[in-house]
Amino acid sequence: MKHDLKRGALLLASATFFVAALNALQKLTGSRLPALEIIFFRNLFSLPFVLLIASRTGIILKTHHFGGHLIRSVVGLISMIMVVITVTRLPLAEQQVLSYTQPLFLVLLSIPLLHERPSLQRWVAVLIGFAGVVVVALGKGLLNTDATSVSTIIYLLALAQGAVGALTTMQIRQLSATEASTTISLWQAILMSLMTAAPLPFIWVTPGFQDALCLVVVGAFAGIAQVLQTEAFASTQVSAIGPFAYTGLLWAALIGWLGFGEIPSSAMAVGAVLIIGSGIWMLRHDRASKARATVTATVEAAEGS
Repeated sequence: MKHDLKRGALLLASATFFVAALNALQKLTGSRLPALEIIFFRNLFSLPFVLLIASRTGIILKTHHFGGHLIRSVVGLISMIMVVITVTRLPLAEQQVLSYTQPLFLVLLSIPLLHERPSLQRWVAVLIGFAGVVVVALGKGLLNTDATSVSTIIYLLALAQGAVGALTTMQIRQLSATEASTTISLWQAILMSLMTAAPLPFIWVTPGFQDALCLVVVGAFAGIAQVLQTEAFASTQVSAIGPFAYTGLLWAALIGWLGFGEIPSSAMAVGAVLIIGSGIWMLRHDRASKARATVTATVEAAEGS
């Protein structure tokens, strides 16, 4: 496919809107329904959209790495539970900002798990990003409160979700070496639906009409977001449109303000700039490094010919 930066950026920004919208719906239902029940319907109703994507290239469930899919789904489920709990108790924009720490944790986890040696630029970006986390915490007054207080625990849980999300990303990268992205998505939807269906008889809360409608829309929005994201990354290079993933903060802030009366604090805004800035810096650094590697390989090939 011919690279189309404008199309890719628009699709990715649209995908982040649907993610912010489904988080808002999870916030509405999260205070009345169990997290596992919400996640069950999210995966169940997103499955038709995953099948739609897979049907383009052929639906393939055959795999030699079922254990990898199972572990990835368990970790992904833990991440989803964290999201439901934190969006229910934190402002949407604040939870979104803390989820953007995922690239920072990717750097840290790559050391023990992938035996990588991060560059100086990456370490600087990590320090800047976590400085943003501290700024947000200071704005909430969390550094002056009891470490066991509910607000502090929820904040730390939102931060931990960034780490679990980073672990999920690493697992997807490892599976992608031998598995198609549609195969990974299909196994995720199937396994997560089964894992969350098992405890339903013990935790079931019958949703009212409004909550039932929200659950259907949450699943549909999750599926639509996945379709848009897949199309976006198929349109152009990931590194080129990566920064547009951060438009999710704008949607989260707008929906939080209009739907819940949430007004971001100045500390959160400063923290967001530091966290998002560090993520974009790492994206640009990776892109420049790949470009240099390509040039070096080309020169070496020319010299060897």
